Amino acid sequence: MARYAKEHKQETRRRIIETAGRRFKRDGIDGSGVATLMSDAGLTNGAFYAHFTSKNDLVAHAVADQLHTQYADLCAQAAPGFTGLEQMVRQYLSPEHRDNPDDLCPSAALLDEIGRSPEAVKQAYTTNVLVLIDEIAARFTPANPASARVKALSLLGQLAGTLQLSRALTDPELSDQLLEQGVQNALALIGTDQHS
Repeated sequence: MARYAKEHKQETRRRIIETAGRRFKRDGIDGSGVATLMSDAGLTNGAFYAHFTSKNDLVAHAVADQLHTQYADLCAQAAPGFTGLEQMVRQYLSPEHRDNPDDLCPSAALLDEIGRSPEAVKQAYTTNVLVLIDEIAARFTPANPASARVKALSLLGQLAGTLQLSRALTDPELSDQLLEQGVQNALALIGTDQHS
């Protein structure tokens, strides 16, 4: 029986993590069974344990991967300083972001479930969200990002909450108004630092 190369196993694991991350954001962690996750990746159920010790192990890796992707999509492409913060806010609270569950922020999509998850999942979230937070904080106060970390966390909480609520509303006009007000509120929070 032929054995797969190490690269094949790594690529398969990567595919499982990426497809699971998208499925979790669409259907939730609890709403996504191992059979569905493996089917999404084009694999059988039996292959799961060759890559992960448990579903929670996969969840931790998928959450970390989704946060890394969000960092690359949101922060790495934005301009430096306050201009970049405004770009990130407007991109995050856009109707396009709201309406595309595959690209949705893992915080807005999964925070309630992550909060009820085992410690390893929470730790994976915390470790990886702090990379995003530190990038935001550095834009608030480049010389001392540690002093702006709590403010950056507050901004992310405001953005994620606004996005969650906008997705739950059935009235599209009201949802759009909420997003726009969220942008204004976030810019007001950002603007207070410019004059401090």
